Amino acid sequence: MRALNLGKDKELKIVLRLALPAMLAQLINVLYSIIDRLYISNMSDVGDIALAGIGIVAPICTLLTSFSFLIGLGGAPLMSISLGEKNKEKAQKIMSNAFLALGILGIVIPLFILSLHPILIHTFGASDKTYPYAKDYLLIYLIGAPFAIVSLGLNQFIISLGYSTKGMVTMILGAIINIILDPIFIFACDMGVVGAALATVVGQIASFSFTLYVLLSKKSEVRLSIGGYSLSVLKKITLLGLSPFVIAATDSLVGIILNTSIKLHANTLVDEYIMVATITNSFFQIFTMPLLGISGGTGGILSFNYGAKSRKRVETGERYILLLALIFTSFAFVISFFIAEPFVGLFTKDNQVKGLSIQMIRIYMYGIVLLSFQYCFVDGLTALGRAKEAVTLSLIRKTLTIVLTLVLPFAIGVIGCFYAELISDLIASSITLISFIIIFKKILNHRMQNIEFY
Repeated sequence: MRALNLGKDKELKIVLRLALPAMLAQLINVLYSIIDRLYISNMSDVGDIALAGIGIVAPICTLLTSFSFLIGLGGAPLMSISLGEKNKEKAQKIMSNAFLALGILGIVIPLFILSLHPILIHTFGASDKTYPYAKDYLLIYLIGAPFAIVSLGLNQFIISLGYSTKGMVTMILGAIINIILDPIFIFACDMGVVGAALATVVGQIASFSFTLYVLLSKKSEVRLSIGGYSLSVLKKITLLGLSPFVIAATDSLVGIILNTSIKLHANTLVDEYIMVATITNSFFQIFTMPLLGISGGTGGILSFNYGAKSRKRVETGERYILLLALIFTSFAFVISFFIAEPFVGLFTKDNQVKGLSIQMIRIYMYGIVLLSFQYCFVDGLTALGRAKEAVTLSLIRKTLTIVLTLVLPFAIGVIGCFYAELISDLIASSITLISFIIIFKKILNHRMQNIEFY
């Protein structure tokens, strides 16, 4: 399938061709994380405790991969804007600098986590029973973290070049390998959580290898190269990438604070509520990650046409992106009432945990439709190179979530930890919608006056 022509193909065609593979890739990516947890939860005798242990380190794993968004979703829009300006040399320079930054972060961040892992695991909610499982999983996961950070970051460039199908394959390849190896390593080889982590690492290496293959190919409009390094380019990439990084990194922080707050308020039911949080977040991600595929995966049409000063195509593209997101989240809201109970039943037979998990899932899902505005408009601003506005709107949502997660339990008990997500989603999405309506036309007017985007 040929690469999309972001400046000439029909806007709806581009949005669908970019969004659908990105949605599928994100869905499969989250599914193989869920399948990890599903297999672990079904380990004989220790499944529930092992699942709680994985729930402890899940935010740390999310934090690691969030650095790929700092560079990938910072550099890819800049590259697309440069291509829209017909400046291929600048686009090449942006990609090479992004590759360098991803490589450095892929080594430094996992080593930093490794040096602090006992303190982190205990601080983030591990009990004496869950600590061994959390540690075993994390230490193996760190081996594959460099491959994950680089491949996830570079995959954004693949998608921004119009190779949406190849971007999807990058994600699916690792997921399929992980899914195949999970039962072999966990059960056949009797490796337990170590086997689950090892299967993930092998999948990450496969995705990394395919990413390099695509971007080193002669068919790639902008090929991966070494050289042309510039501190000013790196600064521009990281500045624009701050918003998606903040979203991903604070997702991790929210998970950490959620576990910590549960440990503080759940009394004798700490491990049970950690399980509830793990199951609830797994369910929520089935829908929020494809939503991220819609909002983040379609940024190429906005960036390219913003660079080319095609105002109408930018406006039409954003409308189609939002419409697709609203259709998807409305479907997600309705279907959640039918699938929550069977989903929870896959993870636990404990009636108390099952009941609480279904209750918390429904609390989370009440805000998902409004999240369409949060995701689409924040990622839209990122695609237009508007880092300051995107970061500000991201921080409003995450700050609200963190504050409410810490405060609400003192008023209504441990259930307040879960209501924090819903309340912050409703408030922040409303603020983002109003803000975007006010500033969107001003941004486009600014660009039409031939003013540089950075």
